[in-house]
Amino acid sequence: MRAIDASKEWHDFYVLVGTAGATLLALLFVAVSLGIGVLTEESRSATHTFMSPVVVHFTSVFFLSAIALFPWHRIEVLAALIGVTAVIGAILSTRITLQVVRTDITNYLEDYLAYGLLPGLGYLALLAAAASIYLEQDFGLDALAGALLLLAIVNIRNAWDLTLTMVRRHGPTD
Repeated sequence: MRAIDASKEWHDFYVLVGTAGATLLALLFVAVSLGIGVLTEESRSATHTFMSPVVVHFTSVFFLSAIALFPWHRIEVLAALIGVTAVIGAILSTRITLQVVRTDITNYLEDYLAYGLLPGLGYLALLAAAASIYLEQDFGLDALAGALLLLAIVNIRNAWDLTLTMVRRHGPTD
């Protein structure tokens, strides 16, 4: 496989997923700005544990989709950028998983999975994609697509969860 040539077949996928990631990130900023009372000193820990990773994950989806669309002349650069993003994301996801499990803010298994474990698996898949793309294996582009979809879908759930939490905690009191 020539990964550079094969990536042209994925053009529409990366445009769609990258646009979705950027749009959802922007909508998350709108939701937070509308619920401005959510970002208080008392909620700083929860913001770092739950909100910041969602921003990072949507940004990763957008960034990796954008670089996948770039006309690369050296596949090693594409693989390196995917790999660096994967390592940073995996470290962040490990840290967040530990924080979510240790916090008393949530005791729900789905939160442990959605905020910590599943994004971590997405970044591990990105690492596998980077290695496969570097080695010009067919699996690389499939792994990249799957990882981006996993990160996007899990963080759509997380953004919805955050929005509902903001509405419940800071909604009108009658």
